Amino acid sequence: MYACGTKKNISLAFLDEYIIPDSLQFQNQTIGGLSGIDFVNNEYFFVIDDSNNPRIVSAKISIQNDKMEAIDFKKVIFLNNATNTFFKENELDLESIFVDEKTNEINLVSEGSIKKNKMPTIFKIDASGNFISQFQLPKSLSKIENFKHNGVFESSSKSIDNKGFWVGVEAPLSVDGEEPNGSETSSPIRITYFDFQTQKATKQFAYNLERIPKPYKGNVNVTGVTALLEIEKNHFLIVERAYQNNYGSYGNTIRIFEAFIENNTTDILSMESLKKTVFKPLKKRLLFDFDTVNESLTDGIIDNIEGITLGPKLKNGNQSLILVADDNFQLYGKQLNQLILLEIKTNK
Repeated sequence: MYACGTKKNISLAFLDEYIIPDSLQFQNQTIGGLSGIDFVNNEYFFVIDDSNNPRIVSAKISIQNDKMEAIDFKKVIFLNNATNTFFKENELDLESIFVDEKTNEINLVSEGSIKKNKMPTIFKIDASGNFISQFQLPKSLSKIENFKHNGVFESSSKSIDNKGFWVGVEAPLSVDGEEPNGSETSSPIRITYFDFQTQKATKQFAYNLERIPKPYKGNVNVTGVTALLEIEKNHFLIVERAYQNNYGSYGNTIRIFEAFIENNTTDILSMESLKKTVFKPLKKRLLFDFDTVNESLTDGIIDNIEGITLGPKLKNGNQSLILVADDNFQLYGKQLNQLILLEIKTNK
């Protein structure tokens, strides 16, 4: 993991964009719906958001002189669901991935399907796609009626000490706050820490979402956390995505925030509702807004960014970040299979 020092300020710089061809076929599978990414042992792992055929694809990305020169897909990993009860009973809408560098076990989060009364899940498989185990959800995340459909588990990150991992809910629970709109609202989402050894949640914190950024043009105006990454202990990069319809291909607003758990940040694990409750959320500040680099992007578009990972060290010794967009398999119109390369700069 990357260590930047809590007393040093960091900033992010845009380096490059790479577009994977639309509907690219690899091993008879469509490359699309890339909803999560992890970089482990010099290999990238993408989770593909296809509930009818949930799968993972691995790849090598060639980065030379701060440019992504090529991507070389290596293998497809299918979830071996022919006989496993867990795979049969759950709706696998996979949204995030991280891989154990020692065991190659693959950890996944699924949003389930609230409309179908299928709970979100957190589970692990082996490198061949066989089910290993499921993590127990805490009481605060155990009631399906509190979740917003398609607004559940969207992000995850292995912890800096490798003893556990973090999972973020995309949208506020109905018992916690309002969905963001164009005005100031109390819109906290829950970020939960799970312990590997006990396979249970041991702490949980609130993170407040920003308001909807653009004037309303249509009837869809939503925002939420789509990716998170712990870069040092209790220090995160968090991706907030707002989507507003009737802006054509320009409906996404993507921003990266820096967030901290401090000594006075409230552990909300035992709180079943945050409405009318006093709590201290994560401290946050804006690090990067993709609206500032539109001229460097294909057709001026930042697409549906849903994954973030630390990449390799750059030539100057600084840490790289790789982000990936979910093109929804082009179901809602033209979108981009977009990869983004950023640089973490430390300002002493």
